[in-house]
Amino acid sequence: MIPSPRFAYTPPPDLAGGPGRQPVVVIGAGPVGLTCALDLASRGVPVVVLDDDDTVATGSRAICWAKRTLEIWDRLGVGERMVEKGVTWSVGRVFHGDRELYRFDLLPESGHRRPAFINLQQYYVEQFLIERAADFPGLIELRWKNEVTGLTQTGDGVRLEVMTPDGPYALEADWVIAADGARSPTRTRMGLPFPGQRFEERFLIADVRMKADFPTERLFWFEPTFHAGQSALLHRQPDDVFRIDFQLGPDADPERERQPERVMPRVRAIVGEDTPVTLEWCSVYTFRCARLERFVHGRVVFVGDSAHVVSPFGARGGNGGIQDADNLCWKLALVLADQAPEGLIATYDEERGRGADENILNSSRTTNFMTPKTKAERHFRDGVLALAAEAPFARNLLNAGRLSRPCSLADLSLQTPDAVPQAGGLPPGSPCLDAPVQDAAGRPGWLLDRLGGSFTLLSFARSEAPDLGGLAGLEPGLRCVVVSDRPLAVPGAEVLRDAEGLAALRYGAEPGTTYLVRPDAHVAARFAGCDGDAIARALARATGRAGLTVREAA
Repeated sequence: MIPSPRFAYTPPPDLAGGPGRQPVVVIGAGPVGLTCALDLASRGVPVVVLDDDDTVATGSRAICWAKRTLEIWDRLGVGERMVEKGVTWSVGRVFHGDRELYRFDLLPESGHRRPAFINLQQYYVEQFLIERAADFPGLIELRWKNEVTGLTQTGDGVRLEVMTPDGPYALEADWVIAADGARSPTRTRMGLPFPGQRFEERFLIADVRMKADFPTERLFWFEPTFHAGQSALLHRQPDDVFRIDFQLGPDADPERERQPERVMPRVRAIVGEDTPVTLEWCSVYTFRCARLERFVHGRVVFVGDSAHVVSPFGARGGNGGIQDADNLCWKLALVLADQAPEGLIATYDEERGRGADENILNSSRTTNFMTPKTKAERHFRDGVLALAAEAPFARNLLNAGRLSRPCSLADLSLQTPDAVPQAGGLPPGSPCLDAPVQDAAGRPGWLLDRLGGSFTLLSFARSEAPDLGGLAGLEPGLRCVVVSDRPLAVPGAEVLRDAEGLAALRYGAEPGTTYLVRPDAHVAARFAGCDGDAIARALARATGRAGLTVREAA
């Protein structure tokens, strides 16, 4: 059955006296809010998380977690547990009726620690994040049954009114992170418009438990014989649970369609009459694509669904929210430590605004292809479906969900223009790629384990060690990592051996190529060598200390 752990309510100390002051308060203990709390705690920032409930999500909800999300969770010490429990997949297959049109592999090459995707029910994700939070006593305080009922900005912070089973109290914070979901009470309380497009099409989600031999792949059908004229999607989850999505049409009655006597015949049309199957959970939904114009409002910052929502096709909602946390928290930690100006937080709006716009664009295109509204859209879709099996160009036009991937931050405020104008490699703004490496003792590991968390200088060498002497004193905590195809001794740096050559290949590295990597494992700058002055300028820019001018989000 669906896990439903209950977490103990503890009377908060603020009930006994005046309002306490916290560096950061997170509203909402979903995957995004909990990831924010873990990220900040990993940097030594105390966090209070307020949630009006005392358990995890009902139903599987978000289930597809992308490679980038798993890499972020690796840095926070919970990625391995997610992968061990989750169902790993990389292959998708698209059908029209009973005919397979094509298949794709989202991670066709080896040499990556994490798979393209795992499927893992949201209730497990939340449970694992909550249990990981217990490893940060004194830094993460989870307050269950604490409902925010009021919010006032005070210039240098935020005052919250909170209701508990023992009565109300006030809580003050330097910063508030609103991670309270698609219906965000914080957004409503602040009177913020949430413009976007609502799609009238209705869909049924059914989680069913069964022993079945469906492959561990993403299976998508246009106009299947078992669900005529509509579309369907099937994913395997842990515990012999399968997620099935059925398109119902805009006129479907939600109350009627979620009744088991309506759901189960649809399920049996796919799995067969003789397959033992039980219904775990179901819901009928419509969706919209929408976003706040700005994600930063004074000392209140919106993340995840409270900031932007998309359709579920493409797994861009939850994964986009985890990338929000990854982008915001290192900046907030620097500001709180007086190591960066407050204006650095505005770049969260700039950078994640681009990510939200990209996700909304892809999500809207998918929905329009799946549910054409005009004759022209219908003719286009039918033509693509008719040609896709034989014509590669038509497969590129077929849209059953463009799956989540991190966006590039190229040409935005914090990135230094590329000093290595060459084809290949990772230009500034790119998310870093993983590769197998060995440490000085020959033990195998992964490059991304040495990147992220703090600013890192990544330099590539061969027979000659790079001169890092000019980098002394650049930045407290700046890590230096040297990757070479042979053993080297480089004072002040960790040397990794690129035994398979994949790191140099993926980073387009010649001897001396040097990357400045941000704490969220994006490239801030790239150089042909270790130029201390140029690196110092790039570091000042990447931390907002170089006369930052933030571009308005589109």
